[in-house]
Amino acid sequence: MEDEEQLDLASRLTQDHHQSLKLWLRMLSCTVKIENEIRSRLRATFGITLPRFDLMAQLERYPQGLRMGELSRRMMVTGGNITGITDQLEQEKLVVRVPDPKDGRAYSVKLTAAGRKAFAAMAVVHEGWIAELLQDVSADDKARLIDLLADMKHKLRTPS
Repeated sequence: MEDEEQLDLASRLTQDHHQSLKLWLRMLSCTVKIENEIRSRLRATFGITLPRFDLMAQLERYPQGLRMGELSRRMMVTGGNITGITDQLEQEKLVVRVPDPKDGRAYSVKLTAAGRKAFAAMAVVHEGWIAELLQDVSADDKARLIDLLADMKHKLRTPS
């Protein structure tokens, strides 16, 4: 019986399965290479970690602030991680916790004026690093990859 199950599984594996795995691993490899380089540069240039930069980026998009749970959801990390990062940024006076006007028990996190200024400076440099790292990819290839990945993202959200 066990041999039948393994044969059945093997018969379901197609070239597309192999190609899908290869695609996923290639995307992951590219992402990790870029992310590792950005982590290193952020630390060396600004003395900041990528998660702290990412949290500030989220807050920059929402000047009214975001609740801790929303930050956790957007960054796809646990609430504990968000609390630790927020504590560090708050000690450096880059963010502030403010009572949520809709729920007195909850807090929103906002960038301070110093946080906005610091993030703006980092964001310009960060964008330049990304452009540098992807400079050998043609504009047409970038546009095509953006379209293909947008389509893939849409298909991944749609239940089959």
